Amino acid sequence: MDFNDLLEILSDLHPEVDFETAEKLFDNKILDSFDVVTIITEVGSEFDIRIPAEEIIPENFNSAQALFDLIQRIEED
Repeated sequence: MDFNDLLEILSDLHPEVDFETAEKLFDNKILDSFDVVTIITEVGSEFDIRIPAEEIIPENFNSAQALFDLIQRIEED
């Protein structure tokens, strides 16, 4: 998995957002719960991983980097 692959998924969802620099995506309501479900589905499908329910917390979706870090932790397990 590559960070740019994740950016592409996120940009397809919200092309108006600069995901490379944006933070507090969930806290500032840039992403909503439907977006999170879509991201989980897309990431799972694209990278063949499953994001555990306990990891579906705002902190993991507040920035592309936080989400990428989560994906890397899951891939290491």
